[in-house]
Amino acid sequence: MTNSIIYFILAGLIQGLAEFLPISSSGHLVVFHELTGFDVSASLAFDVILHLGTLAALIIFFWNDLWRYLLVFFQSLVKPDFKNNKDQFLAWLILLTTIPAAFFGLVFEKELELIFRQSYLVAIVMIGFGVVLYLADKYSTSKKEIEQLTWFDSLVIGFAQVLSLVPGVSRSGITIIAGRTQKLKRQAAARFSFLISTPIILGAGLKQLYDVFTENALGDVSFFSLGIGFLVSAVTGYFCIKYFLKFLENHSLKIFALYRIIFGLIVLLVLYFR
Repeated sequence: MTNSIIYFILAGLIQGLAEFLPISSSGHLVVFHELTGFDVSASLAFDVILHLGTLAALIIFFWNDLWRYLLVFFQSLVKPDFKNNKDQFLAWLILLTTIPAAFFGLVFEKELELIFRQSYLVAIVMIGFGVVLYLADKYSTSKKEIEQLTWFDSLVIGFAQVLSLVPGVSRSGITIIAGRTQKLKRQAAARFSFLISTPIILGAGLKQLYDVFTENALGDVSFFSLGIGFLVSAVTGYFCIKYFLKFLENHSLKIFALYRIIFGLIVLLVLYFR
């Protein structure tokens, strides 16, 4: 029991940190599970709980923004004014950006996870996109705030988000990379990345919840253990968002690119010698 609680706490910490930092939560959890060899009888239910924890972190942190965009979205259905109302325009951009990942996620997510759910492949992807993150951040021009995004910018970010279905890519990482290539400032790119991840994580969570109950996938894991995973993921995620955005005010993304490369190399070495 003690070992399982420790496992759930560590998994919650990994999810809460790696979901929002550009280092891939799914990639870290794949490696963590394989290297520890810990078997969770209700792995699907636990995966749902971790994602709902990070969803709670997003909703709490961005509550005012999300509520405002939701209100103006419905307002735009009655009285559209995209030219003068920036919030209306942004609400529709957020919706537009989520469509590609939502579509491809429904169609290909399980296949991609089966293909790439191996630690050595995760490590290779981590290294490759670490290099891409470093180059995109170093050579992109920082000019735009979120309010200056265009339809084209959102489509680029939206289709880039599709790549996050591959473990090791990182949802926040690939959308921040795409935002930087469209000249968004670092903090603006991260903030927009978090805003567009909210409907994606919500949709994925609802689908996974449906799968849990239809497949009777609760297993014998206690609700207490699941609650621990949820709480740790939510609290860690909230503070990760807060301090990551603050960090980006004065720092580049180089440290995360280097971390990805070093992490990937260490995993490959461990797997080779093991």
